[in-house]
Amino acid sequence: MPFPRDDPMPELPDIVVYLEALQSRVVGERLERLRIASPFLLRSVDPRPEELAGRTVRSLGRLGKRIIFGFDADYFAILHLMIAGRLRWKPPGAPIPARLGLAAFDFPAGTLLLTEAGSKHRASLYLARGAAGLAAHDPGGIDVLAADLAAFRGALTRESHTLKRALTDPRLFSGIGNAYSDEILHAARLSPLKLTTQLSEQEIERLHHATRDTLVAWIERLRAATGDDFPEGVTAFREGMAVHGRYRKPCPVCGSPVQRIRYAENEVNYCATCQTGGRVLADRALSRLLQEDWPRSLEEWEARLPGA
Repeated sequence: MPFPRDDPMPELPDIVVYLEALQSRVVGERLERLRIASPFLLRSVDPRPEELAGRTVRSLGRLGKRIIFGFDADYFAILHLMIAGRLRWKPPGAPIPARLGLAAFDFPAGTLLLTEAGSKHRASLYLARGAAGLAAHDPGGIDVLAADLAAFRGALTRESHTLKRALTDPRLFSGIGNAYSDEILHAARLSPLKLTTQLSEQEIERLHHATRDTLVAWIERLRAATGDDFPEGVTAFREGMAVHGRYRKPCPVCGSPVQRIRYAENEVNYCATCQTGGRVLADRALSRLLQEDWPRSLEEWEARLPGA
């Protein structure tokens, strides 16, 4: 089972801070025009983009990692930034950048630009009408910031998966991706490969607390760093993270080098001392080559490092 890609996709804390920045800028404001520069962005045909012109933004919301703009008469714009999509707040009528620009939402006080680095065009925009049209875009995962222990346990144990997969499954949990799942599992002191059906009640409770505490802490950190500005530099690789993106760097808790599992384009980061009892989890790509020679302990792994 492959893990989610290790790319800087905006996750729940980033989306929350985006929404807070947009709240004071667009809610109650009239959308003058929606300009779409990329033919790959718009994934729906009804309603048409021009039908949003002149409508006022009445609400903002989130479905997983999707940003929801609610307009007059139950019109909705559902924006999924995917991996490389980013939002920029610019002066009114700002041009859409030629190479990276996908769309522009023009308001009287400013223009919200949507950009995307790279050429894979994964960011998407859907337009919908009515509650049923919006609900069709809901992956169904629970809101982990609001869920009590019983709801969390129910989602976690619904199917038998590794913890890494379960936390990043949008049908189970809303808004958690590769970066924050690494951080949550480190805080909970649990292996990313442990099966959800093998958890004790104490471990489930610990994971529930770690999930909420980690996400709330990062929302507060990003909120403080942004202040009254519009969020810039949104990334999954943040200074201060414990394990994500920190391969071979010391764990902030125990000082052991952070480990990783790589499979194709996927990556998981963890601390062997804190999370797996000192056992290094086999990297599938390398284990095929090393076979029985794969190091099974942290001590063996460290002995193989260059210069050791």
